[in-house]
Amino acid sequence: MATHHVIQAALQSAVDDGVFPGAQLAVRLRGELQCVLVAGRLSSEPPGLPVRATTIYDLASLTKPLVTVTSVLLLIQRAKVALGDPVQEVLAELHGAPIGQATVRDLLTHRSGLPGWRPYYMQLDARGMVSGLPGGDQPAKQYVLEMIRDEPLIYVRGERSLYSDLGFMLLGFLVERLSGMALDLWCEEAIVRPLRADPMMFRPTAGRAQSDVVRPPVDVSRIAPSEQDEWRNRLLRGEVHDENAAAMGGVAGHAGLFGTAESVLAVSGAWLCGYHGRESIFEGELVRQFTTRHESAARSSWALGWDTPSAPSSAGSSFSERSFGHLGYTGTSLWIDPLCELEVVLLSNRVHPSRRNEKIKVLRPLIHDLVYREFVSA
Repeated sequence: MATHHVIQAALQSAVDDGVFPGAQLAVRLRGELQCVLVAGRLSSEPPGLPVRATTIYDLASLTKPLVTVTSVLLLIQRAKVALGDPVQEVLAELHGAPIGQATVRDLLTHRSGLPGWRPYYMQLDARGMVSGLPGGDQPAKQYVLEMIRDEPLIYVRGERSLYSDLGFMLLGFLVERLSGMALDLWCEEAIVRPLRADPMMFRPTAGRAQSDVVRPPVDVSRIAPSEQDEWRNRLLRGEVHDENAAAMGGVAGHAGLFGTAESVLAVSGAWLCGYHGRESIFEGELVRQFTTRHESAARSSWALGWDTPSAPSSAGSSFSERSFGHLGYTGTSLWIDPLCELEVVLLSNRVHPSRRNEKIKVLRPLIHDLVYREFVSA
């Protein structure tokens, strides 16, 4: 089809211009898959195999909505937690700390008072243990929890909004406490299996436990590499790009998820069905609450863990104001417009071979405008 040809050409042009070595783009409209397009190669240094629809990408911060936000919604449905609950009610270690009074809602809307990022990984070794400190056998996750506990808040809670990995690390710990399961196993059993979202997983080259069944590791040749990493002194392939997530064993609430464009669509489709009150594992009223921008003193574009368009938006200029989505640092994105029922997933490894390449910032709005024009306006 000509429509596919126009978008395919745009993706190939992006490869030729060095935006990324390769990419997947999946488009679904009103529940019907319109296309899964691929361009380029898995790597540029050295040149890798061609990208396929089955190529697995490091989804980076798409972990936040696909796993962490989804998990919080499911736990609210099960009456395990409420949006207004202070996080210290679940994570007892936070009692008496400045962050302890922050609510689940504060963390989801990035207005908890926490800084956006801290290099905790510098104090952890490659085994995920505390390095060079008394009690050096302390597991990394407990150490990170205590480090976040001790962080001074950098603004008054609720006063403004600052995108924070630290807040989502706490939400990941919260999900584990409430579910009684490691986040990767919970993701497999509560999200991936019910939604048939395979292949989607943490730590793809390590193999996975699914109930009593051990699933074999993913063949590394299916995984697009990310950066030639100076901290780990190797090319990352099947290892999470985010250093803090890596230091926590590759499983965290803010990053660590891997998948394909179609597996991302499996989760986004459930959110869209819930939004419209159709059959879904998600309750419609909660979905609409989670995906609606909340007016507050913070004056931000954030809903509950989902972003919404604000000019200039990575979703371009055509997606409606009711749209919701998220970006990932490695070169990934998901945008959903519930009014026209359009879902667009773009996966790439723009950080290969170096994160210094930021050309994708220009491409993102252009490709979304093109998709909207070719599939919706047409």
